Amino acid sequence: MIKLVVATEDKAVQQAKNLINQVQQTDEANRSNLLELVERMLIYKFVNKTQQELEAMFGLTDWRQTKFYQEVKEETKLETIPRLLKFGLSIEQIAQALELDVEQVRQAIDKQGKEGTGSNS
Repeated sequence: MIKLVVATEDKAVQQAKNLINQVQQTDEANRSNLLELVERMLIYKFVNKTQQELEAMFGLTDWRQTKFYQEVKEETKLETIPRLLKFGLSIEQIAQALELDVEQVRQAIDKQGKEGTGSNS
């Protein structure tokens, strides 16, 4: 896997394809975690490629199912909350618009408020 990270782009593409093939032949219990690890490596190695380009290069179509993708999606939603508050939306409206629980929105507002004041408590 280290070779993939330090390889030139052309070599990395071939190494990644080989690695994906190996991962897909592992038992199902480990496959998901290993595939997610490879996908993360690809995202960091090929930062100038879009999701669609990576899917086409490597035949990976389950990006939305990865924990990484879900975490990024959740983080993006949480980062949107302050803007929606500025537009005058209520916590309940924000939760509904972002498909989050009201409590998640409240926690995000509290966290962002503490970060904004520089408080570490």
